[in-house]
Amino acid sequence: MFPYEREYFTTEERSILRRYFTNVDQPVFALVNLPEVVKGALFARYSRSAKNLRRLFLDEFVDDLDISGDATVDATVGLKRAEALYERVFFEYGDDSVAQLGGVHLACEQASNLLTKVLERGRLMSYLEQSTRYIGYDARLGNGHYRYHRPPEVLDSSLGARYVGDMDRMFDAYAELLPKVQSWCATRYPRNSEDSEIAHRQAIRAKALDSLRGLLPAGSLSNVGIYGSGQAYELLLLRMRSSPLPEARTYAEMMLSELRKVIPSFLQRVDIEERGGIWSEYLASTRESTAKLIQRLWPEELETREDSSHQEVTLTDFDPDGENKVLAAACFRDSSLSDSDAIARVERLSAQERVELMEAYVGDRLNRRHRPGRAFERTGYRFEIVSDYGAFRDLQRHRMLTAEWQALTPRLGYDVPEAVTESGNESSYVAALHVSEGLYDALEGVFPVQAGYAVALAFKIRFALQMNAREALHLIELRSSPQGHPTYRRIAQEMHRQIAETAGHNAIAAAMRYVDHSDPDLERLDSERRAEQRRSAREGNNSLTS
Repeated sequence: MFPYEREYFTTEERSILRRYFTNVDQPVFALVNLPEVVKGALFARYSRSAKNLRRLFLDEFVDDLDISGDATVDATVGLKRAEALYERVFFEYGDDSVAQLGGVHLACEQASNLLTKVLERGRLMSYLEQSTRYIGYDARLGNGHYRYHRPPEVLDSSLGARYVGDMDRMFDAYAELLPKVQSWCATRYPRNSEDSEIAHRQAIRAKALDSLRGLLPAGSLSNVGIYGSGQAYELLLLRMRSSPLPEARTYAEMMLSELRKVIPSFLQRVDIEERGGIWSEYLASTRESTAKLIQRLWPEELETREDSSHQEVTLTDFDPDGENKVLAAACFRDSSLSDSDAIARVERLSAQERVELMEAYVGDRLNRRHRPGRAFERTGYRFEIVSDYGAFRDLQRHRMLTAEWQALTPRLGYDVPEAVTESGNESSYVAALHVSEGLYDALEGVFPVQAGYAVALAFKIRFALQMNAREALHLIELRSSPQGHPTYRRIAQEMHRQIAETAGHNAIAAAMRYVDHSDPDLERLDSERRAEQRRSAREGNNSLTS
């Protein structure tokens, strides 16, 4: 069974697409023969559009490009190029650095939310994922299905009918509540005279989508645009081939098929048993042996049960001398002291001298993109977080940190968004979550890995984020910004507070000058205002030059 919807194009459309995409009918394809700026713009637009990438290209990009010179190109048959040098240097001699020099833009469509976390785990890649705060999931696909993954092994079992029925019920609830919550938000947050109708309308819709995304199951489909080197793709494919999730293993083969059309030499090791095969087996075997040992050592801790005693954010590990080490590292470049001597000198500084040194190193940050230097990497923090899966998805995307997470289940409970409660829709919302929990319970014994597809994004997951102070500054300032989702804003604000109060790193916390501790009612409004101003300015400039 092919669990992906096929999109159909006219003969003329297919003729155009074959020049720039490695296939025209599969959910995974590479972009070729296009300027880098066009590929980047396509991916940027991709994250906020309900269309797939090829349709988006046809509808919004192709008219602005001169494609006449590419009429004889057919990217779907692969790129025929001499590869003797690459094979001799990379494959025969194993020079991995060569595989860092060839990059590919790859579109990964109709991927479940469980799969997107596998796709986005690598540090040395760039990703753009379709956003649930701009894209509604109330419409069905062209084949009449809602947008969720349909694992063949589940559909072919005795649980197949229940899986489809219960998943449809969750999407029905989402579709039913979306206009109600959006209408309530429009009344609760009326437009003022300073805001344009479009900015206000988009902010209201984002508020409603944010409030209801918790009803979407983790099997909901998303589109992910990836850019990475040959080496990064090789590592990603090896991980995916070792995954316990059948969807990931199947998807890896589709990705490999398309990548071979563009960078075949960089991926030869994937299929060689004594290289890629052994590597994937190693990853799978260590995961399995560790899980079995934990089950033997702590069997009572693995019982599924309700857990309501958790805190949302807990700083579980930090270095009490972290600030001294950061200050010493700040001095290292401009002194002749050893590390130990620099720390000893810093410890003898007066409080005022320490403040002066930190202020000199941090400088006058004019915006959050002005980040202190790498001395801030000298200390770090480990946070345990228990939040809804929707917020986890956003925080997990940060790659300059170590993220580890436990299995997604309904056992840690859920929260109901204020907008849902205040609009009078809590009972319908909770009823849909009970459908999710019931389907998970039915699947867990037979399909323990696939059971995660049924879990709604409102349910909580426990995960750990470990990062240095420089990455903490970036994450906390970004995720606390007013346009962010309320859940991860609250998490970022609490992380900031605990760095200052629990760790006692007041100077590092003070360097995070762009942490926002406000509580806006309509999170996206300021951002939409700025977008409207940019549109107006661009239209004004265009009228002047026309």
